[in-house]
Amino acid sequence: MADADGNPSIPEQLFHTTLTVVDFHHDTSGSTREVHVLGTHTTLPAAKTFALAALEMLGYQPDDFGEYATRADTAPEEWTHGDGVMVYAKAPRGHEFLVGLDTKPNTESLPAGSKDTLQLPEGHDCLHYVLQNRTDYNQDKSGAFQTTEILGCYARRENALAAAKETLREGRDEYAQYDERDDAESEAEWPFGEEVVVHAVAQTGENYTVAVKTATGAQEKYGKAR
Repeated sequence: MADADGNPSIPEQLFHTTLTVVDFHHDTSGSTREVHVLGTHTTLPAAKTFALAALEMLGYQPDDFGEYATRADTAPEEWTHGDGVMVYAKAPRGHEFLVGLDTKPNTESLPAGSKDTLQLPEGHDCLHYVLQNRTDYNQDKSGAFQTTEILGCYARRENALAAAKETLREGRDEYAQYDERDDAESEAEWPFGEEVVVHAVAQTGENYTVAVKTATGAQEKYGKAR
């Protein structure tokens, strides 16, 4: 998509499709969960269409789940899975999959591309998302009270990593614990997760992690084995 001068247009808002996986099989409290971004679109209709088909794109069919419901096929008064959730599915072994939509400003001024997606620079084939997770043990001692926010998406991984490290750095002295991953630090030396860049614990007990993730990473982790 281009403007009158032939330059790519810059959408003000981006519509992200998210995947939340809650592992009730190994942890009945619901505290073991992960949030990923599966895709980003420049229009809401395109994002809704993508979200409704997201689990199928990961290789699943509705009959793979013990429970499967979509927002499109459920009366509004009967939908109990949250306003931003488009698809809810529960696997027989207890894992819950929630596909949702999250609208965020295009803070990096990424240009619009074809088919209601973003145009990436040559040599780059995926977006890199900065996600901040907050776990509030004051609300629930099991750690099940969690919120995750998309702080930004970037065409270049190095920009996403730099942004992730700046997220909590300014107030780092106010935290009871603050950990920032060194570029050379191995996974064995870093206990907070492969994609996590920053970990912090507030004086009041809330835990924060800031991670850099890609849709490809979500597909590799949660795509159905063939």
